[in-house]
Amino acid sequence: MKTVYTFGPGIAHDDSRARDKAVVGGKGANLGEMARIGLPVPPGFTITTEECLHFLRDRHSQSARLDGEVRSALTHIERTVGKRFGDRHDPLLVSVRSGARVSMPGMMDTILNLGLNDQTVRGLAASSGDERFAWDSYRRFVQMYASVVLGIDHARFEDALEKAKEDRGVSQDVDLSATDLRDLIGEFFGIVEAERGAPFPQDVDEQLASAIAAVFESWESDRAKVYRRLNGIPGEWGTAVNVQAMVFGNLGETSATGVAFTRNPATGDKAYYGEWLVNAQGEDVVAGIRTPQYLTLAARTAAGAKLPSMEEALPAVFTELARLFELLELHYQDMQDIEFTVERGKLYILQTRSGKRTAKAALKIAVDMVEEGLIAEEAAIRRIDPASLDQLLHPTLDPDAPRTLLGSGLPASPGAASGAVVFDADTAAVRAELGENVILVRQETSPDDIHGMHVARGILTAKGGMTSHAAVVARGMGRPCVSGASSLSIDYQARSAEIGGVHIAEGDLITIDGSTGEIFQGALPTVMPELDREFATVMAWADRHRRMNVRTNAETPADCEVARQFGAEGIGLCRTEHMFFDGERINFMRQMILAANVAERLVALDRLLPEQRSDFARIFEIMQGLPVTVRLLDPPLHEFLPHSESEFTELSAAVGIGVDQLRRRAEELAESNPMLGHRGCRLGVVYPEIYEMQARAIFEAACAVSRETGQPVVPEIMIPLVGTARELDMLKRIVIGVSEAVFAEQGLTVEFTVGTMIELPRAALVADEIAKVGEFFSFGTNDLTQTTLGISRDDAGRFLGSYIDKGIFATDPFVSIDVEGVGKLIAMAARLGREARPDIKLGICGEHGGDPASIAFCDRVGLDYVSASPFRVPIARLAAAQSALAAT
Repeated sequence: MKTVYTFGPGIAHDDSRARDKAVVGGKGANLGEMARIGLPVPPGFTITTEECLHFLRDRHSQSARLDGEVRSALTHIERTVGKRFGDRHDPLLVSVRSGARVSMPGMMDTILNLGLNDQTVRGLAASSGDERFAWDSYRRFVQMYASVVLGIDHARFEDALEKAKEDRGVSQDVDLSATDLRDLIGEFFGIVEAERGAPFPQDVDEQLASAIAAVFESWESDRAKVYRRLNGIPGEWGTAVNVQAMVFGNLGETSATGVAFTRNPATGDKAYYGEWLVNAQGEDVVAGIRTPQYLTLAARTAAGAKLPSMEEALPAVFTELARLFELLELHYQDMQDIEFTVERGKLYILQTRSGKRTAKAALKIAVDMVEEGLIAEEAAIRRIDPASLDQLLHPTLDPDAPRTLLGSGLPASPGAASGAVVFDADTAAVRAELGENVILVRQETSPDDIHGMHVARGILTAKGGMTSHAAVVARGMGRPCVSGASSLSIDYQARSAEIGGVHIAEGDLITIDGSTGEIFQGALPTVMPELDREFATVMAWADRHRRMNVRTNAETPADCEVARQFGAEGIGLCRTEHMFFDGERINFMRQMILAANVAERLVALDRLLPEQRSDFARIFEIMQGLPVTVRLLDPPLHEFLPHSESEFTELSAAVGIGVDQLRRRAEELAESNPMLGHRGCRLGVVYPEIYEMQARAIFEAACAVSRETGQPVVPEIMIPLVGTARELDMLKRIVIGVSEAVFAEQGLTVEFTVGTMIELPRAALVADEIAKVGEFFSFGTNDLTQTTLGISRDDAGRFLGSYIDKGIFATDPFVSIDVEGVGKLIAMAARLGREARPDIKLGICGEHGGDPASIAFCDRVGLDYVSASPFRVPIARLAAAQSALAAT
């Protein structure tokens, strides 16, 4: 089986593996496809992901035949371009880039201009007729190779470069002369020898082999692992390596490099969107080393920028580029993200891929393409990432709020965020872990900042454009981002910054608006966004195609109203214990828990009854005839027991019981492991009067709302933490007894059902027996995951990251269902339940109800509904539709 596939003019592989992204990666597949359809793609070859996995498994050694296949493929490039690798007179130079099957922007390594040494650089100068270009290319290569392959801190070289510019009184890299660059390379060589005790390698074959190995190794870098963990990318996929003939955008004023999108990735508008730099290489654009220019005249005019757009400066090249934009979008039937280089007026396409976009843009592009007849409705549904919708459902800045503008940059990723300023990713992670909202402020971000970007509320950079690392990654994460704020000056050593003449210390509050590029002092209030036509259209499509219903987890009127607005079809989990944390209620709850006998407990319950009845009535009103699953009390007691002296004193005054007596009772109730203690149905078994009060509150509220509105009320009463059919039977009888009493008192009946939450392995194992009693199952996947794996989700953060990195778990099992373990229990319980009661209703109500992968699993095992938090209801609706379409 081949490990290397060539691409370029005139090559059309019959082997389907050459087009398989799982084998040659997304970049390799697209390069081959673009070459096949006649686009100007520099020739090259791709080393498969399989070779990467072999390399990583086999002690970082390449397979025996790889050297031969690489040499043969390199000969193909030499023949195509008419240059030889390592030739002293007219050398072939190559780029070495990663290419996983899905886009991982900036997470792995790239090396440009490989093949230069002290001899070939002079040949490049002679053959190109541009000595400065040759030494500039050599400088870039040494810097990249030393960082990526030799592992020397990139900052060492950046510092030397900045000092060289300072010494010569220039501000831009392009202002350094050939002599300046030659001297700088000498300094670079000194850094390399000091760091590794050996000179910079001059053998071009050694350079290539080591670069390929370094790209393979970058798959296992910390930043790549973090990105994979955040995006659910399996570690066993590996990355391909793409080796491609270099074309040069740094060959003078008729040469350039750029990144472009066929539509606006922030808004979805059908307008070319991109940036370019004259006399530069690609890394200059994406790394934010120089502030790029706008691609189109319209974009430059709108921004008020002075430097010419590519449309003005290189009109013929721009016209050809626009033609290729249309061709690529039509061919791939999606918005494309394109990297290009212009070498002395000739255009080359270096990469195309489906472009990352904001959720707003994704919806607009999908709807527009359906209306344009480019794609079908089903294809539009499939291509929108459900999790990305989260970006649309959160606040924007209140337009009426007073504000102090500090400065502005580029609106790189939409949305607004406030937080404390931090200047590095590690600090962001620490402070976010403590519950603080932070804004990560950097000169420019790099892949090493990924963990800090993930936890930050927003990102602000002094350098970089709309296609910089910060912009692309922030858009993919759904984080607001302002990039290229040129008036922002950062002093990392002093942990401070200055913008708009205002001093900003670490910890000071700022607000950024990624939709306008503005930066404000302090924390500004926000408002909920208005969802537009495209959102409504896509949701309507999703509802037309999905099989499962989508409910919400909610117990407050505000959450219920939000969920209804987002299309919830009922409540799948109303956690009644959450209703008791506010105001005086917690004291009544504590009085009930600490009661020494039934009489004392009834006193507290009598005070809680009207509060519960009022809560349920409001929820039934909001849900307007939709089903409402009410989970009876399931508090781990430690969450309600008083702990501090002031809490005991306050409770004593409220309930008229001495502090010492309350403290003794609290000590009697203390548990070693309260999550597995006296909670759930065990409370109802021992203290049935608790569940009697709750059942009465539910039925009285249901009767009242039914009478007042004339609409049906659909309560579903859920008994929690059941492990045996006998527990459920005992408590169901109590509920039915209360219903009969209330209906007799009210002269009115309402339909209701009684079921249970399956959250213990034993309950799943005996689901057929439980189903003979319970009329519905709701899988409580939070506790079912804890009890199945024997892992506390509150403590798992200390080691789960390592488990995922080592491949023990593919993803966090508290985020996405552990299909092999927990999933098997769910599937078995669903089957057993249906065998015992064919009409049983089945759903899930844990946090997994808003996770697209978990929703797909629920669809496969035939559950009737999922229940998610209010803001994740649209995510669940779309994910359920995608799952249904995948099954057809």
